[in-house]
Amino acid sequence: MKRLMTWERDLVDAMYEYRQTRFSSRRIRKRVIFKHGDCNVVQGNVAKRRRRYLQDIFTTLVDAQWRWTLLVFACSFLISWAFFGLIWWTIAYAHGDLEWIDMRDHRPELIQNMTHTMCVTEVRSFISAFLYSIETQHTIGYGNRFVTEECPEAIFTICLQCITGVFIQAFMVGIVFAKLSRPKKRAQTLLFSRNAVICHRDGLPCLMFRVGDMRKSHIIEAHVRAQLIRKKVTKEGEVLPFYQQELKVGADGGEDRLMFIWPTTIVHKIDRHSPLYMLSASDMLKERFEVVCMLEGVIESTGMTTQARSSYLPTEILWGHRFVNVVSFRKETGEYEVDYTLFNNTYDVETPLCSSKELDDLKEEYAKTKSGLDRALSVGLLKHINSVASVDHMDPASDESLDSGRLHTRSNSIPNGTLASELEPLNNNTPSFTVGGSSILPSITSNFQSINEKINSTTANGTSNSTTGSSISHSASNSSLKKAKSTRRLSIKQDQLPVDSLC
Repeated sequence: MKRLMTWERDLVDAMYEYRQTRFSSRRIRKRVIFKHGDCNVVQGNVAKRRRRYLQDIFTTLVDAQWRWTLLVFACSFLISWAFFGLIWWTIAYAHGDLEWIDMRDHRPELIQNMTHTMCVTEVRSFISAFLYSIETQHTIGYGNRFVTEECPEAIFTICLQCITGVFIQAFMVGIVFAKLSRPKKRAQTLLFSRNAVICHRDGLPCLMFRVGDMRKSHIIEAHVRAQLIRKKVTKEGEVLPFYQQELKVGADGGEDRLMFIWPTTIVHKIDRHSPLYMLSASDMLKERFEVVCMLEGVIESTGMTTQARSSYLPTEILWGHRFVNVVSFRKETGEYEVDYTLFNNTYDVETPLCSSKELDDLKEEYAKTKSGLDRALSVGLLKHINSVASVDHMDPASDESLDSGRLHTRSNSIPNGTLASELEPLNNNTPSFTVGGSSILPSITSNFQSINEKINSTTANGTSNSTTGSSISHSASNSSLKKAKSTRRLSIKQDQLPVDSLC
């Protein structure tokens, strides 16, 4: 038994050393999860490791390579056959069966007047005892060898061997079945895109990767997770080399639950709550982190839970790319077809190279500047014009902010020359504004003196023709009241600079 325990310990050490060598030979880059899903982690200096592995021998054999499992499978039967064969030979030797068969075959004259009942018939040597052990354990029963009622120890041994044989068969068959039906093998048909991409979707920068399933049997209750692993220094100065941060992801920007019937793009919105909020395209090449992605679900055919894993390094994230569509409809068959040759293909799109924080700051600055421009116009310019004139149907596409033909005066106008004198500074000095570091000069091409002349001519015509002017005044008054509802605020036209291009 001590030799058997030593052999099992050597087997555990061999499996552990093989696994460590296999992973170290594939360790090319510093990453936690390989692209195919295996963990780049090897446990070392574990106290009482051999004993712990032997205590959970079933899991150890299931996780071991097939060569070690088949070796244990064969050795378990061979050792049990040999062990019980030795017991059967010992029983036959102690009962005198071996000597009786030898005299019967070679010296029959010595046993003519003797009678002898053997424990197990036709057990001549250890080889015949070994064959009888195989026949007993697997209930073969060829008929030449059988146990008799002469020896109670033989009856007890045959019962013990039958129980042991059933136990060994159930144990090894369970290991083989567990290895064949492992959910880990189902994860081999779940695909992750070779690269992740960063581009804009609905006005927000997003980190996206693609997942797919090659089989027709779907994954039920599929949901996806993503974590960012990188180094972090706490406020107290503690260094966390593998700090994990959860990334909020979802199918096409929604929930993490997937309708996993075709390849789906998983989206992480890079907003203020994202760990990637401060990273720009240049910072992406300098930073050291890893995005670990996990897809979990229930296998439809077996009901077992499976998990597929992959990871992306900063060098595997393409900035300014978007995935190619892989689903198309075939009119000939009336089916949707998935072309997996395009699964990893991307194409370039226009994407700002700045970080999401810088982009939000630019948008906020642009919004403040635009609102400040509107307030300046409303306070400085409309302060005098709104009390005198009503400007309606302004054309935003033209550079003419005031049109003399569209100016309607009211009956109680201000004295002549007042409007021109008050708007004289605006006629001589053109205001300027700064948006995103660029100076914008608003275009005001109207001649405010022509406005004063129009008011003078209108007043003169009203004095000379009192009767006609009275009717015109009433019609103009009614017209101005109707158009007052659609009056638009006077604004200075400015170039609409795209905020994204400022990056």
